[in-house]
Amino acid sequence: MARARLQDVADRAGVSLATASRVLNGSARQPGAELVERVRSAAAHLGYVVNAQAQALARSRTGLLGLVVHDISDPYFSSIAAGAQAAAREHGRLVLLASTGRDPLAEREAVAAFAAHRVDAVVVAGTRWTREDDEALAAALDTYVAAGGRSVLVGQPVGGGSVVRPPNGPGAAALAEALLAAGQRRFVVLTGPQRVVTWRERADAFAHAVRAGGGEVTSVRVDEFSRDGGYAAGDEVAALARDRAGGEPPCVFAVADVMAIGLIARLRELGVTVPGDVRVAGFDDIPTLRDHVPALSTVRIPLEEMGRLAVAAAVDDAGADVVEVGYDVVLRGSTAR
Repeated sequence: MARARLQDVADRAGVSLATASRVLNGSARQPGAELVERVRSAAAHLGYVVNAQAQALARSRTGLLGLVVHDISDPYFSSIAAGAQAAAREHGRLVLLASTGRDPLAEREAVAAFAAHRVDAVVVAGTRWTREDDEALAAALDTYVAAGGRSVLVGQPVGGGSVVRPPNGPGAAALAEALLAAGQRRFVVLTGPQRVVTWRERADAFAHAVRAGGGEVTSVRVDEFSRDGGYAAGDEVAALARDRAGGEPPCVFAVADVMAIGLIARLRELGVTVPGDVRVAGFDDIPTLRDHVPALSTVRIPLEEMGRLAVAAAVDDAGADVVEVGYDVVLRGSTAR
């Protein structure tokens, strides 16, 4: 059976094609209530499916928001996505999702694809990369905005869009100060590729605060900003712990909770206990920590709220250009002395 056309709906309702289009495609120019009811009844009877592109033209918007994240399997990004989805529903919008596998090229391609589909706004969540990568993303976003779209970054600013900024530096410094106040003096910071800005912001602020407070910092190089990256650092951290010659156990700062989880998993395999032989702290307070043993010390940031704030900035013409996000330092069993 052939799919019903808009002309079929107009014929059955006894109205013009233009009138049927205004009713079903959401135009601001609506006919009287009786005609509206006739058109909708005809559409229901024929099983007519509304053309989303026609609706977008009639309303001057699609009702779609594009969300680009680095890795949807990472609880950090899935929590942001959950908040964005909830806020989008409240604003009558639908979220389209792209997960890029932490590939800057895939990130730019996702922005271009969303622009081609005429989404009303694009939200990009995740750390920034090299200057060249950031300039390429900024160019893609600026082109999209010039065509009438809106852009929001969750992380560091790129281009001229709005920004929801996580407290990377302040939160990491506050965590270091809290651990120093608890009596910790020996620290290991997991550091990664210089191209990952979030990594640098958190690691640098933590190390600076430790040194300012009279502590000692050792760095361990990690290749991946992920659970596997933390796991891979386990052998080197275990060697540092065994080399302490009876002194205070070192405290490792993993710049993301998922890295801390991977590190603890490898230490457990090596027979290194947390917090007995090594103390470990993370950053983000991802939902997964509720079931983790030992309970992980971390910096709590409102991940779902960040997604909500990003959507609010995307749909609100009067929204702030930069939204600063708060934090709380939470010390738990993984750093107990």
